[in-house]
Amino acid sequence: MAGYAHPEVLVDTNWVRENLGKPGIKVVEVDVDTKAYDAGHIPGAVGFNWQTQLQDLVRRDLVTKSELEKLLGDAGISPSDTIVLYGDNHNWFAAYAFWILKYYGHKDVRLMNGGRVKWLNEDDKALTADKTAVTPTTYKVTSTHPELRAMLPDILAIATGKSENLVDVRSPDEFTGKVIAPPGMTETAQRGGHIPGAKSVPWSTAVNTSDSTFKSLDELKAIYLKEKGVDTAKPTVAYCRIGERSSHTWFVLKYLIGLENVRNYDGSWTEYGNLVAAPIEK
Repeated sequence: MAGYAHPEVLVDTNWVRENLGKPGIKVVEVDVDTKAYDAGHIPGAVGFNWQTQLQDLVRRDLVTKSELEKLLGDAGISPSDTIVLYGDNHNWFAAYAFWILKYYGHKDVRLMNGGRVKWLNEDDKALTADKTAVTPTTYKVTSTHPELRAMLPDILAIATGKSENLVDVRSPDEFTGKVIAPPGMTETAQRGGHIPGAKSVPWSTAVNTSDSTFKSLDELKAIYLKEKGVDTAKPTVAYCRIGERSSHTWFVLKYLIGLENVRNYDGSWTEYGNLVAAPIEK
């Protein structure tokens, strides 16, 4: 992990195995497949369900501060703990959980580089279906960081001429409007296409497909800065369909490449693509 702008936010699978059960280290699994944790997880890890525990589906919003406090407290996590996140699909929703925890001010949050894929590919790593015993505690959020989140007015300003980097991390077919959502995904919009001025950089280009680890700093800079022309002097907003893939790219841009001003637009295409009269491109 040496060379990244903030290498402290990544740990490898060996580090996780060596630190399992140590005081102050809490491992949390967050998967696209919400049944994966129960089928088998890293010993001692707890599991968060992104659909029911990290979102308020009625308000179409992030989990509230009080709900997050209860979730973390019930999982035995305190504000001083190091939270190590991992999951399936190249750490897709693990990165989403990372973003939410940073939004609510948790100091020490890390991703296990490679997630479930890398752990499962290593002969000395095991999973268990045993329920993890936890001792509940009290968790209090003491600060929030709205500067990490882009809201609709910010996006409309960018779409109508404000000079910022806008990175669309969806698939090329979603970007062009050929499809509105990936197959099988229920969250959708009325129109296909992308926000004017957005650069298409599919989120998965940031990882090595063989083991789900992040590409090197030089490779990431070549993709985002040289090939796609993300201007390091400008603020940057990443978006996708519901905000989870863009959390992954937000992590890459902010913590691995080291851009100073990066926000995640979690409203993403399910919000923008449903707006009356909002400008789009195909």
